Amino acid sequence: MDDLLAPFSDPVAAARYADGPVRFVPGLADLHRMAILLLAERSPEDARILVLGAGGGLELKAFAEARPGWSFDGVDPALAMLEQASRTLGPLARRVRLHQGYIHDAPRGPFDAATCLLTLHFLAPKARLETLKALRQRLRPGAPFVAAHSSFPQVEPQRRTWLARYAAFAVAAGVDPRDAERARDMVERGLEALPPEQDEALMREAGFSNVNLFYAAFTWRGWVAEA
Repeated sequence: MDDLLAPFSDPVAAARYADGPVRFVPGLADLHRMAILLLAERSPEDARILVLGAGGGLELKAFAEARPGWSFDGVDPALAMLEQASRTLGPLARRVRLHQGYIHDAPRGPFDAATCLLTLHFLAPKARLETLKALRQRLRPGAPFVAAHSSFPQVEPQRRTWLARYAAFAVAAGVDPRDAERARDMVERGLEALPPEQDEALMREAGFSNVNLFYAAFTWRGWVAEA
């Protein structure tokens, strides 16, 4: 886990973080917009939202701007990324409590909704299941949960094909081809990506119901579920 966190613990890299996701994740702003709509379906105007993997603050800023009545608890293990989240939020930070750590370091809630974006692919299946269970325990019954992360076929040759498309999209979005290839290699070697059907099964095993796919973009998938 220390090796995994190293790129996110560098303040210089954290300050540049916002440049990456928008070029590697197709439709990132639309993903945030869809997440807001899905959360709002079952959340009150003054909802308290748990955001796991909040480092950088991109989704926190989008959520806070869209829903002025919501408040947030953001959790992330990387201090440099949390500091960047504070800078990203600016005046909106007054509605956000940031916590360094993992899901077990989050407040107990109960929360009205939760998100985990671009995060769960860092966890092995067992740790992912434990995280999902602990997250669900912090939600009120029926609360919406939105997750989105790297999830694509893990058998060859499909895996290799989708990784090539991942890199090709980044290049088309303006990423230097050498950087895109390095990112592809990192995903291939360092992420615990699962096929979508296994991701969905883990969410159900953790106790979530009505698990529905709402976002699919090359190597990325997003689901909405109920606690």
